[in-house]
Amino acid sequence: MSAFWLAFGTALWLGILTSISPCPLASNIAAISFVGRKVGSTRKILLSGLLYAVGRTVAYLVLGILILVGLMASGDIARFLQRHLNQALGPILVLVGMLLLGLFHPTGSVHLVGAGIQQRAAHGGARWSFLLGVLFALSFCPLSAGLFFGGLLPLAARAESLFLVPGIYGLGTAVPVVIFAFLIAFASQKVGKAFDRLTHVEHWVRIVTGVVFVVVGIFYSLIYVYEIPLMR
Repeated sequence: MSAFWLAFGTALWLGILTSISPCPLASNIAAISFVGRKVGSTRKILLSGLLYAVGRTVAYLVLGILILVGLMASGDIARFLQRHLNQALGPILVLVGMLLLGLFHPTGSVHLVGAGIQQRAAHGGARWSFLLGVLFALSFCPLSAGLFFGGLLPLAARAESLFLVPGIYGLGTAVPVVIFAFLIAFASQKVGKAFDRLTHVEHWVRIVTGVVFVVVGIFYSLIYVYEIPLMR
């Protein structure tokens, strides 16, 4: 049971960290603001935010399931993961931690939302927010890609969770989105201040999480790669 709650909590934390990282956070606020300025009423702004959050959750859930099912469909791959996932998890966690700490800076991003889609979303109103959520979720920048592919997927594979862990991660990415939807609907003048504060907090949250990932990765590597009996 403790392993389940650890996987649950880690997936939720990775999702929140993904959503408050500068690149995804700016996209989230821009998308909700862009739709919200056209739909008009407070109720529709909140509906847009919720549909956008649901779109992000569904995108990560479906993508996670497809990748994990693909990995598990092959008996050889499944057996290989069962034997060697713990050995691979240590170095993967160290690399993700180093990425969070800014020790290396991969380049390149995937953007699926063009100007045409944004214009249609603005004129189409709340019903387009779900699609925007899906497309922005799948528009990976290096940090969000590292957290999803390097952090979330190995965690889900180790926990043998096709649905719950990716779904919880998606919900985690949606939490700040819903909060900013409420701010835009009821206190739009405070969004800028909230964004500045969250950006500052995100820096320290990312540093702490990066250190934890590196430490845990080293711990896993010592146990499963170098077979040092630290658990005794």
